[in-house]
Amino acid sequence: MKTARRSTDAVQLASSASLRLDDQLCFALYAATNVITRAYRAPLAKLGLTYPQYLAMLVLWEHGDQTVKSLAERLDLDSSTITPLVKRLAAAGLVHRSRHPADQRNLRIELTGVGHAMRARAALIQERVACQTHLGPDEFVALRAQLHRLVHEMTEERAELPLCA
Repeated sequence: MKTARRSTDAVQLASSASLRLDDQLCFALYAATNVITRAYRAPLAKLGLTYPQYLAMLVLWEHGDQTVKSLAERLDLDSSTITPLVKRLAAAGLVHRSRHPADQRNLRIELTGVGHAMRARAALIQERVACQTHLGPDEFVALRAQLHRLVHEMTEERAELPLCA
């Protein structure tokens, strides 16, 4: 019942809110996303990475070798979006692409030595951006957890459930 109550509260909040831009959750998330990605842009450029390439590298550093399909799924992107990104990472010498031995249709992505070595420098960028938020450690963790929960609550599988009645 707690979920139903939260959903009802959210509907009441949304219906009583104005259509002012600053009252919109979507705009607050949009503006925050833009500020965060801009904070990453210049330091990542020094590494030769774009923000989407950085996200792909994060998955590879955390989970190791991936197929294009698994990388796309983890980043919630289409495989057609990942393919050119991976080609650019390969051209930069950060990843190696090869066909999966068991299924030639699957393209495997693995980090090169250069790609592995970049991890330490990228970690410094993340620390810098976290510092720029001026959030304390507990606030930072809580905000991230709330955003992950928001994504979870609004995924397609859960969006079909009658949440707001």
